[in-house]
Amino acid sequence: MIALKNVALRRGERLLLSEVDLAMHDGWRVGVVGRNGCGKTTLFAALMGELEVDAGQIELPPRLRIASVAQETPAIPDPAIEHVLSGDFEVSAALREEAAASAADDHEAVAAAHLKIEALRGYDARARAGRLMHGLGFAPETHDRPVGSFSGGWRVRLNLARALMMPSDMLLLDEPTNHLDLDAVLWLEQWLLRYTGTLLMISHDREFLDGVCTHVAHLHDGRVKLYSGDYTSFERQRAEQLRQQQISHEREQAVRAHLQSFIDRFKAKASKAKQAQSRVKRLEKLAGTEAVRAESPFRFAFPTPDNLPSPLLRMDAVDCGYPPSPAQKTRSKILSSVKFGLEPGDRVALLGPNGAGKSTLVKTIVGELKALAGDCQLHPGVKVGYFAQHTVEALHAGHTPVQHMAMIAPGVGEQVLRSFLGRWNFAGDRAYEVVDDFSGGERARLALALIAWTQPNLLLLDEPTNHLDMEMREALAEALADFNGALVLVSHDRHLIGMCCDRFWRVAEGEVQAFDGDLDDYATWLRRRDRSNGEGKPETAAAPRAEVGNKSDRRKLAAEQRERERPLRNKLKSLEQQLANIARDLKQIEAQMGDAEVYVKVGNDAAVLVQRQAGLKREQESLEWQWLQTSEALEGSVVAS
Repeated sequence: MIALKNVALRRGERLLLSEVDLAMHDGWRVGVVGRNGCGKTTLFAALMGELEVDAGQIELPPRLRIASVAQETPAIPDPAIEHVLSGDFEVSAALREEAAASAADDHEAVAAAHLKIEALRGYDARARAGRLMHGLGFAPETHDRPVGSFSGGWRVRLNLARALMMPSDMLLLDEPTNHLDLDAVLWLEQWLLRYTGTLLMISHDREFLDGVCTHVAHLHDGRVKLYSGDYTSFERQRAEQLRQQQISHEREQAVRAHLQSFIDRFKAKASKAKQAQSRVKRLEKLAGTEAVRAESPFRFAFPTPDNLPSPLLRMDAVDCGYPPSPAQKTRSKILSSVKFGLEPGDRVALLGPNGAGKSTLVKTIVGELKALAGDCQLHPGVKVGYFAQHTVEALHAGHTPVQHMAMIAPGVGEQVLRSFLGRWNFAGDRAYEVVDDFSGGERARLALALIAWTQPNLLLLDEPTNHLDMEMREALAEALADFNGALVLVSHDRHLIGMCCDRFWRVAEGEVQAFDGDLDDYATWLRRRDRSNGEGKPETAAAPRAEVGNKSDRRKLAAEQRERERPLRNKLKSLEQQLANIARDLKQIEAQMGDAEVYVKVGNDAAVLVQRQAGLKREQESLEWQWLQTSEALEGSVVAS
């Protein structure tokens, strides 16, 4: 067990956390959530022994092996797979000993090294390292490339693979999905579900947290509170607590008003003086409960476009790629024969692994890259709002948000610009602070504000959430859901994609093809592909099912299949009916709880309703889980047939 007892942590003069009491057990997968700057990364540093606690103590089991992702990777010449393999220190050292003994022709030392490697299961270590790299998107031909030849984002992936390679009892991951594509995120989710140690993970990706976590540690107002369940369960529990807090506050206010009314009426009457004084004392003793404040007040919107021409975009037989560099004579073609169009209201998510051409396609649409062949036409009336992975870095050093706005809105009054920036949470003096001191999330928010000012009718967003916290992601999802122009989105955030997009295009193997299904279908498709392709070679299309036997045999097989599926289908039908009944009962309870009279009546009507509601919600979650398992079992039965 890992225990924090009355822990306090500071960063400089600022007290981040205090009176933290927390216990985590083997096998727990804990999502660590909270606003930016609340102390999540500082907590990780304390767990790793990199930072002394200011009060209290952290109790870790003896010989606890902790793995974490290195923040930086120097441009070393080591092959990538060797860098990953070195995460398993003991195996890596034993392999080096064996190589040195073989080079020295020391047979005794070779034999000793062999025994050590065998005991450590070291002979399959290179294969394990290769599987980790493959899962995180590294093509086989890149495994022997020098680490220094990879870009920063790919080096982060190497560090993640190295951390996963390390034998550990506790794994600490700080925003592990930030530099991953959706394919790699889905693979990592499955890997973490098989991890047997204690996992602590900082993430702003709610779908990833839902898929992995058994518990959530919420950092808020300098405290840490542990919740059982995934992120959605945490949100429900937290919302219920806040609602109960609001109810308590309102009930207390009603009691206070009643007591104060009695005091005001009778304090001057001698016959009632004693009772009035008694009520004054009671009023003083009432424990104050704060009214609930909205925890996510930040909202913004993309303005309604001036016009929505149709079609916005047409691409016909377009080849996308890069022109030849001075050192090359041939062009680098990434995508071939792309046929793609956009109408007002289209909301498209681009799926596929990093490096397959998603960003190349977006750059071709926006005109940053010229089509190598074919016809790519934007309507003359199109206003493009383009957020790329380099947009945040392109903000001008030494400039303030107001100065950035003035550059794109010459002649507009400063008060107008300040009012606009205030809607994007750059209020007051914040609008005059230079961006050099802004966090990554604040810089991304400013970049989105600059885009919104132009009133685009086509948004092209390439990984817009990498620097955003949970609240900003939620605000962006709501703003995009209300945007009535067209949207093309590249993101690994499934919640954002699910909220904003209803069409999916897979970009892979040099092609752009429509994907018929939703994100759950895509995740299932990826798992099936990986199971059916031992070497991870992507399948290009679903193979048609072979005809079996004659017509009579096929009818017999179909009847047998229906018979096997009948219990599962009946169970699904029963669960759906139970869920419908619970939803109806919850709606009735919520209507009753909306009546203010319930809370001022003598008796415990409100308490009974609250208990009943909590019980129904627990039953609802259990039934939803059963429904999901039964659905997966039914799907597996269909696939197996």
